[in-house]
Amino acid sequence: MKQLRTALVLLIVGGVLTTIDLFWAFWRSTVVTFGTATFPNAVTTARPLLGQTAQGFIYGKAWFSQKIFYFHVPVAEASFLVFGVAAFFAIRFLMTRRKDYDTKSRIAMEVTLLFVILTMITGDLWTKASWGVWWQWEPRLTTYFIMTLLVIAYFVLRNSVEDEERRAVYAAVFCIIAFIDAPISFLITRLIPSDHPVVFTPNGLDASQLIPFIIGQIGMLMIGYAIYTMRMSEERLHERLDVAKESLEG
Repeated sequence: MKQLRTALVLLIVGGVLTTIDLFWAFWRSTVVTFGTATFPNAVTTARPLLGQTAQGFIYGKAWFSQKIFYFHVPVAEASFLVFGVAAFFAIRFLMTRRKDYDTKSRIAMEVTLLFVILTMITGDLWTKASWGVWWQWEPRLTTYFIMTLLVIAYFVLRNSVEDEERRAVYAAVFCIIAFIDAPISFLITRLIPSDHPVVFTPNGLDASQLIPFIIGQIGMLMIGYAIYTMRMSEERLHERLDVAKESLEG
């Protein structure tokens, strides 16, 4: 019960931090601009004033679609981290053959699937707003799409093997191999030309952008850990009920 109460607290705090992240992103963070627009007279607009020439006042074109990155990036990074946790427990299972490690790896994969779906949805919204299309086969999107398919395939594999021991071994091996795609997807925009923005660059983000990113990232990890802990509590309850049922039937 103590772990469950802690998970509920983390879920609430994580939700609050994520909400703060979104409000901060839309009302306080610097608006990223692309290109300029010139007006003969000064106008009241959210577009930042960049200067004034003989032709008029120069304003930056606001890139409001980038606001979704304040939610999209924390979710995506959380998906990579939780996937890593699943791979870690998969390795531990293969080393020890302890069932609890298989359960922990499977639950972590469930959380990964949730974050992957959220990442794909928010990513598609940004793609449509910024590129005018719902999908583009560029390196980051393609490698993340492959990762999504691999996470789904993990559960298809688990459901297709009846023998419990073989199912756990196959799933652990598949999880470890599939995780190789995660660092590839994370780093690929830095290794080869890609249209996908690189959020964290050597120039860094200003404080109005970096602070909500950090708040959102912490909040998202809290939510992920809370979901993982609650699912583990549910699994342990099921196991105890199964043991009690077998004892009564025996």
